[in-house]
Amino acid sequence: MSKKLSIISFSGDFDKLTAVFTLATGAAAVGYEVNLFFTFWGLDAIKKKQGRAFIGGTALTKLLGFFMGGLRNAPVSRLNFLGASPIIFRRLMRKNNVATLEELVDAAKALNVNFYACEMAMNILGLKREHFIPEVKDVLGVATFLKIADEGQTLFI
Repeated sequence: MSKKLSIISFSGDFDKLTAVFTLATGAAAVGYEVNLFFTFWGLDAIKKKQGRAFIGGTALTKLLGFFMGGLRNAPVSRLNFLGASPIIFRRLMRKNNVATLEELVDAAKALNVNFYACEMAMNILGLKREHFIPEVKDVLGVATFLKIADEGQTLFI
């Protein structure tokens, strides 16, 4: 196995995205090639507009785009308490000198982690390349991502 870590980010939940970016930045910091493949709700982490925005091609996909509120609005997977839990977690992270989700995303960018968006999920959700941050290296299908991930470890979060 080479020093390569590839993570498929399927969830848009705060705690799961925190795990994705903690693993990614940790691996990149010790010399791993890191590839992140964002699909379905995971795409929320790499949207340009991090607040609620009506983006998408049709009325239905625009509504989904609105509910996928970006990192600022990412819910916690359990015990979300009407959106209060991410606020509580951010406070606890700062209090314990742990990088927040937003800081982890910035660190991943600085550490040259490779960001990829799932073409199929984008098509379903009515999203286009211009909806995403410029650090997204490419829009790929699954087969192409698996070629990139080959000879390394792959995780699904």
